[in-house]
Amino acid sequence: MGLRITTNVGAINAQRQLSTQQTRASHSLAALSSGSRIVNAADDAAGLAISENIKGQNRGLLMARQNAFNAGSLVQVSEGGLSEINNVLIRLRELGVQAASDNIGDEERSFLDQEVQQLVSEADRIAKTTRFGSKKLLDGSGEELEFHVGPFGDDDNIIRYKMNADATASKLGIDGVSVAEKGDARSLLGTVDEALVELGKMRADFGAVQSRLNTTTSNLDIQYENLSAAYSRIRDADIAKESADLASAQVLQQAAVSVMAQANQTPAQALRLLS
Repeated sequence: MGLRITTNVGAINAQRQLSTQQTRASHSLAALSSGSRIVNAADDAAGLAISENIKGQNRGLLMARQNAFNAGSLVQVSEGGLSEINNVLIRLRELGVQAASDNIGDEERSFLDQEVQQLVSEADRIAKTTRFGSKKLLDGSGEELEFHVGPFGDDDNIIRYKMNADATASKLGIDGVSVAEKGDARSLLGTVDEALVELGKMRADFGAVQSRLNTTTSNLDIQYENLSAAYSRIRDADIAKESADLASAQVLQQAAVSVMAQANQTPAQALRLLS
């Protein structure tokens, strides 16, 4: 090839190589600073679409997990109220046994009856005022609750639970009980035993749904972990690779600049022939 001054092909080639290495270096810097392998959609269009879908699913899983936790809290509040009512029933049984014996007189029974009436009122108050937010839990209102515990919108992502617990004094049969008389005290014992059985059924129902929610939460945690790993494999930058690419691009940039400087001196050699 002869000497030319109009077109410096060597310099053009060096410029193209320099531009390529600058693009590589910029991409590696962006990947290293963001932690993402896909800086632009052109890097991996399919991978970008899949990873964004996984990202959305993961966000849904996190909120579903929170819903499951809140549902568990609702059940725990309900069961806590039943636990206190259960304590009241056990105390009523104690008082009934005490009042059923002739080692105390009618006056003492009247004192015991005062405590009985207060305990029955308190048990009824607990049942009517135990709430989670605005939802009454133990008054037998019978509301069906829906807990959305999945990232999608179909029915398989919903747990439905009929909140039909009724622990009011009238439902348990303890309204109107008394230990003012020895016979009434003995009748109270059978009534309390029946109420304890009913209360046990309610607590068992709460325990069953609590166990289901615990399993749901565990499953959501596993899904989130596996999807996060899949997202990482698709989207996260390989720091070792990007660091090596950056170092390579920087070295080649310096080489391209050096070659361009030498290529720019080539036309000057042709000018010597004119002197």
